[in-house]
Amino acid sequence: MIFALVALVVLALLATVHRYVWRRLVGDTTAPGSTLRTVGTVAAFVLPLLSVGAMTSGRIGAPFWLQQVLAWPGFLWLAALMYLTLALLVGEFVRPVLRRVLARRDAAAADRTTVALSSEAVATTTSGTRPRTEELVPAGPAPSTTSADPIPETTQPAEPEPESSAPDPVTATAPATADASATDAPATPLARPSRRLFVSRVVGGAAAAAGLATVGYGTANVLSGPTVKRVTVPLAKLPRAAHGFRIAVVSDIHIGPILGRAHTRRIVDTINSTSPDLVAVVGDLVDGSVADLGSAAEPLAGLRARHGSFFVTGNHEYFSGAEQWVNHVRELGLIPLENARVEMGGFDLAGVNDIAGETEGQGPDFGRALGDRDRSRAAVLLAHQPVVIHDAVRHGVDLQLSGHTHGGQLWPGNYLAELANPTVAGLERYGDTQLFVSRGAGAWGPPVRVGAPADITVVELASRRA
Repeated sequence: MIFALVALVVLALLATVHRYVWRRLVGDTTAPGSTLRTVGTVAAFVLPLLSVGAMTSGRIGAPFWLQQVLAWPGFLWLAALMYLTLALLVGEFVRPVLRRVLARRDAAAADRTTVALSSEAVATTTSGTRPRTEELVPAGPAPSTTSADPIPETTQPAEPEPESSAPDPVTATAPATADASATDAPATPLARPSRRLFVSRVVGGAAAAAGLATVGYGTANVLSGPTVKRVTVPLAKLPRAAHGFRIAVVSDIHIGPILGRAHTRRIVDTINSTSPDLVAVVGDLVDGSVADLGSAAEPLAGLRARHGSFFVTGNHEYFSGAEQWVNHVRELGLIPLENARVEMGGFDLAGVNDIAGETEGQGPDFGRALGDRDRSRAAVLLAHQPVVIHDAVRHGVDLQLSGHTHGGQLWPGNYLAELANPTVAGLERYGDTQLFVSRGAGAWGPPVRVGAPADITVVELASRRA
């Protein structure tokens, strides 16, 4: 019942957002019945259906080829919808300001036109038209014709009468009409959109450009592969012999319908280029079954590290067949740490299952992984989700390596991620335990990252005794 209510709320929200985006980008900017409006309206129905298909096709067991067909347009539209909506909301503040500016500009132009016409009329009256004699001479004897200064029409310049002068009823017929029509025809302004339509098109076009450019930039960030970060973490219990030990931390690779074998190969090549002592894959390796994605994960067999490559499950493994994936990564040469621990030269390396495994009776077991160890030795814990940091503190862990958050992936998603995780990205201290959270090397859902670039982090352990 609760799930159904949540689903209805989400669908209602999506419908409202799509209606708003359609209205601002299509309804307010195109004419009814036009081709552009028809195309925009069709897209407003088709794109959300593709998004729903992309999100549900894997869960309902659709053929993998269909998942791939739906994934690109469906997930990209979700990212585009988000940034189009944000840009249009900003445009709501710009819209009234732009209208006011245009109104003032038009009013100023109208004032200048009025002043110009008045000045032209005064100048024309002063230089080219003189009052008739009979209107200026007072009643009395008629003056002699020699003293009068009549202005015969034949002596005036051949130019049309100004609009402010009263035309003679006889002369203001055919010739005047012809002159007026000849003068006005070229000056007739072209039809232009109303101020409201103009503002809608400017704001809508700018919002569309900004939103789509942001998605394009974020997609390029993902497809170009992760960058390498380096972090030095001092550990009080680390012996001098282990000083400088390098762990390549990679999380949230998310091999799936969009990010496939080439994505895995880029990550493996990037990790190997750092020459790490140990590789830690801290969960959310895949979004799909071994049958569909096993071949895409095969490049992981090429990982090279002096002390091996280790793996712990993330929540997405439990959506994709965790047991099968644990067996498959073992076949590829990685060592799964399922609530287990191994002793390295200068510290203990432990790993726990993700908390999503609790639904299958395979959740994290800190007692099994850390309960009987020698606490005089430094302990490094691999755990997918940062929220287990308090368990790590209780069990005397010195450093926890996690992922899961993607650093927010899509700004402003980092603010939401902060509500659900103690640390979203980077290194922080909790009591005597330090927590490092990777932003991840891939992307879930939209293959887009904005404000949270993908990374692989080389964590270098430092001994305070060195």
